[in-house]
Amino acid sequence: MTSEPRSGRPRASSREVLSEAATELFLEQGYDATSVSDITRRAGVSRSSFFNYFSAKSDVLWSGFDQQADAGITLLREGIPVADALTAIGRGLAPDALALAITHADAMGIAVELDRDRAVRQFRLQREIASRLAHDGMPELAAQVRGGALSAAVLAAVWAWADRTASGRPLVELLETAIALT
Repeated sequence: MTSEPRSGRPRASSREVLSEAATELFLEQGYDATSVSDITRRAGVSRSSFFNYFSAKSDVLWSGFDQQADAGITLLREGIPVADALTAIGRGLAPDALALAITHADAMGIAVELDRDRAVRQFRLQREIASRLAHDGMPELAAQVRGGALSAAVLAAVWAWADRTASGRPLVELLETAIALT
């Protein structure tokens, strides 16, 4: 017996389903009141499936950015110019759970969590950028300061991009502008 292929929208990956379920629940009941079990129940997947994709509840929001940041860090390590590597972060970042969380942080009760996680990611980028700049011959202190400014520019551009009412500009364009300001 052969089954006909299903037409219509292709089934989303578990990562996407989990992300969508989490953001819905964060909006409905708040971040703190939402458990991983709530998310997996809503998504219709097992708890272990959640941890196949995410190490913590907050990672649901940051997974798209983290993938793009990892790609940008790889480019930095490969010797691509710093501005190009950082701009590349924006090329593949689609409006996702993070953008939704940024624009609805108060409704989700997640503003403090976002700030904390933003700082962690900003420091990670700073460390990688500074390492690259020092490798290219910049004095260590200057590399750290410049790395801090550039990493802050990346996250500021992401925040401005998520708030489309403020800019309406593509993320890559905002990244280029923010990087140029450093």
